Amino acid sequence: MRECGRGWSRGESGFGNMLRREARLRREYLYRKAQEDQLRSIEEKKQKLKCALDENKLIPTELRREALDLQKVLEYDDDGGEGVSSQVDDEYKWAGVEDPKIMITTSRDPSSKLKQFAKEVKLIFPNGQRMNRGKHEIGALVQACKANDVTDLLIVHEHRGVPDGLIVCHLPFGPTAYFTLSNVVMRHDIPDIGTMSEAYPHLVFHNLTSRLGQRISSILKYLFPVPKDDSRRVITFANEDDYISFRHHVYRKVDHRNIELSEVGPRFEMKLYQIKLGTLENENTSDTEWRWHPYTHTAKKKRYLSTE
Repeated sequence: MRECGRGWSRGESGFGNMLRREARLRREYLYRKAQEDQLRSIEEKKQKLKCALDENKLIPTELRREALDLQKVLEYDDDGGEGVSSQVDDEYKWAGVEDPKIMITTSRDPSSKLKQFAKEVKLIFPNGQRMNRGKHEIGALVQACKANDVTDLLIVHEHRGVPDGLIVCHLPFGPTAYFTLSNVVMRHDIPDIGTMSEAYPHLVFHNLTSRLGQRISSILKYLFPVPKDDSRRVITFANEDDYISFRHHVYRKVDHRNIELSEVGPRFEMKLYQIKLGTLENENTSDTEWRWHPYTHTAKKKRYLSTE
């Protein structure tokens, strides 16, 4: 009994050490992200002040109190640097080196239509695997994915049998992006559907030009492995009025000038409404990187994903 007790104690200690290590790594990640945001903010202020001085214009009102301090810092800057990197602490630093490993699941008690949609989403990603949700909780799902080196967890949601939500959770520390889905058309609803290719797809991102648009491009881009040059499969994310249209095609060459596109589906529209700096099991305590505020007076006029 004494030996059993000692073994159980060692197991409990090992599990506790694992939790403490994960918490420490997460704190370090969040600290580096906070430093990144602070450096980016200072760099933006310096560039605004430099432009105002070079063009002999009035200094922006929000910079007048700290203009002298910023000018002293500008004296030590030269033209050789490229400023602050867009992502100093890059969550996708191994992208392109290692293929992503995707896990797709649904909300609880999925309808037959949501199950079918999850199967079609799984076919989109070359390294995707689908798992039945059952009674598994979010925390258990995330921990199982981390233990099996899954890079991204995707969860699709529905409303009355119609798929209406997609969550993309990057592991092990985030970010987590939340999308609403609309105008969902599945493969079997598209007439003259083409065959599904298993080749790694080429990706097309259209009109995602703002900083938030580039952030979403990174989140979506690194769900896919690097394609080969001869791949005939194309996936398009086209932004219009902050709605991202997802389209999936294969093509063939008709002659040396013309090609023929065949849609293989599914197709839908995505609307980003939130990005969290954390994973799903820490949703309530994670910092919010960005959130859509649809009820403000200027919400209809603003375009967040493009600079137009």
